[in-house]
Amino acid sequence: MSDLPRRAVERSAKLAALPIGLAGRTALGFGKRIGGKSAEIVAQEIQERTAEQIFKVLGELKGGAMKLGQALSIFEAALPPEVVGPYRATLTKLQDAAPPLPARTVHKVLVEQLGDDWRENFQSFEDKPTAAASIGQVHKAVWHDGRTVAVKIQYPGAGKALLSDFTQLARLGKLFGVLLPGLDIKAVLSELRERVVEELDYLREAEAQHAFALEFKDDPDFLIPDVIAANEQVLVSEWVDGIPLSRIITDGTKEERDRAGLQLVRFVFSSPARVGMLHADPHPGNFRVAEDGRMCVLDFGAVNRLPDGYPPLFGKLTRIFNNGDMATVVQGLRDEGFIRPHIEVDTEALRAFLAPYVEPTAVEEFTFSREWLQQQAATVTDLRPGNVVRQLNLPSSYVLIHRVHAAGTGVLCQLGATTRFRDEVIRWVPGFADEGPGESTTDASRPRPS
Repeated sequence: MSDLPRRAVERSAKLAALPIGLAGRTALGFGKRIGGKSAEIVAQEIQERTAEQIFKVLGELKGGAMKLGQALSIFEAALPPEVVGPYRATLTKLQDAAPPLPARTVHKVLVEQLGDDWRENFQSFEDKPTAAASIGQVHKAVWHDGRTVAVKIQYPGAGKALLSDFTQLARLGKLFGVLLPGLDIKAVLSELRERVVEELDYLREAEAQHAFALEFKDDPDFLIPDVIAANEQVLVSEWVDGIPLSRIITDGTKEERDRAGLQLVRFVFSSPARVGMLHADPHPGNFRVAEDGRMCVLDFGAVNRLPDGYPPLFGKLTRIFNNGDMATVVQGLRDEGFIRPHIEVDTEALRAFLAPYVEPTAVEEFTFSREWLQQQAATVTDLRPGNVVRQLNLPSSYVLIHRVHAAGTGVLCQLGATTRFRDEVIRWVPGFADEGPGESTTDASRPRPS
């Protein structure tokens, strides 16, 4: 299937090599300190080599290791480009061109899941997949009643490989502690593992997709294909045609890119309020633009269930940050677990780090660009022990929310979209437009309804 490591023994060996490498680097660092190098310089060298090895291994592996790398994308900004560059390139390659299963293996899976007479469900079935991802691939077919459908088939052994990765990664807490001392890596891994188990269950995915399809039925902005049939490893849904968002990114007009950007923002922020769920995999491969201009959304394997909508603290702290009250912001982050009790942070460094994330909410209209994103990342590319990014924690309840916001911002920057971002936050995110007792809102930052 691929030159990427597949066999369990080989994957385990890759992951097991990480703590061995750390021990060697730590011993080397001790020797350098005896030789006269300062502790801070030695610590930085160890962290750089540790980071380089972590991201090299994560980039070479699929499954759980790749998903951990995605979840930790916020911390990539704290690492030198030469360290994470090869990792990002490999991750992009994995997302864009996963190797397909051969036809005979596809047929074998269909026999196992649907029975020897599986072809009776279809008038026709295309053996060549139209898309392939980390745990499954999609085939175009015609259902027995004449409807064109998408048939999603899970790779044999995908679940075992994913869960094996997480078992190995859970043993590497000490290693991540060297690089990111403020992070509770065990909680992050536990949350990711639970979500991966859900992703492997196509019946659960079908339930989520059907809920989105019902809520957004006849919506002027969105088109969600409904589910036709499903079991644990095969999912059949309506086929939708459209221009891939990746093509809008490369070839779309400014007007088309702006509209796609606004639709993406609206979908992300409105879904928790409308469906009680957040689509948690917003990369361009999961979006199309239909002929009538609606955005088609695909792949509901990764969703964050938020029955009460977005956590109100998200909007509240964003608003308070815009008002300049950093003491309240810091306390709110502590209360929510973003800053662990034993960690002290530099308030001004934290303000500088958070500013880019909040900036689009502070103005009526904002233009996202690759250059803007690169500038923001450049402000925190620093591995010194006091770097604020290394002091932050990612609470388990925010793992998928962060994943969506980080990936979504990346897509908006690829689009170069100019959007009324703040209007969508005001409309859909609780806490952002509500001034609490004792809070003051300046005229410049007071949210105004759209």
